[in-house]
Amino acid sequence: MAWQGLMAEFLQVPAVTRAYTAACVLTTAAVVWRLVTNFLFFGPLGFSFFFNMLFVFRYCRMLEEGSFRGRTADFVFMFLFGGVLMTLLGLLGSLFFLGQALTVMLVYVWSRRNPQVRVNFFGLLTFQAPFLPWALMGFSLLLGNSILVDLLGIAVGHIYYFLEDIFPNQPGGKRLLLTPSFLQPGDLCPIFQLSSQGTWPRLHEVRCRRGPGPGSSALSATPKL
Repeated sequence: MAWQGLMAEFLQVPAVTRAYTAACVLTTAAVVWRLVTNFLFFGPLGFSFFFNMLFVFRYCRMLEEGSFRGRTADFVFMFLFGGVLMTLLGLLGSLFFLGQALTVMLVYVWSRRNPQVRVNFFGLLTFQAPFLPWALMGFSLLLGNSILVDLLGIAVGHIYYFLEDIFPNQPGGKRLLLTPSFLQPGDLCPIFQLSSQGTWPRLHEVRCRRGPGPGSSALSATPKL
């Protein structure tokens, strides 16, 4: 085969040339991973980092336990949709670290699906949930950060919310964001369960119950940040 012939030829190359060439190829190929890892980077350890982690943990969890309960595949697809769209739009604005944008997208989707929930913003302000993404953008501005990343997250979050929650309910509308079949292994989804002996959690495949729809929520209390 051509591949085997190429490998045999490569192995005949002197060691230093072979090692350097391989390193160049692998390093170039690894650049592809930056399309994923840029959503995982929130800057150096500091106030901004822990601030973002607070919102990632809180609102990602509330989405997964609320409107995405029992819909793990749909939740993963939301990440994929948002990530691809942010990457394309981020290239136009020369934005290369999009972790904060993804966080704002999660907050935006949660806030629009829970419009009646009142949010306590660090004990300073209390307002309806839909104002939360804008409050975050204002806070970023006070910290001296660029608001382009926040605006990107709000824009992508609104696009997802419109296509998933608004357009399908309009006259003549339909659901355009269909979760790919490869993300849906039947009606099974992984959850962590503690064994009866109280040992470390083990990953089990259990049959999921269909959770609340996109427009519903299991929240009733006022979230405090």
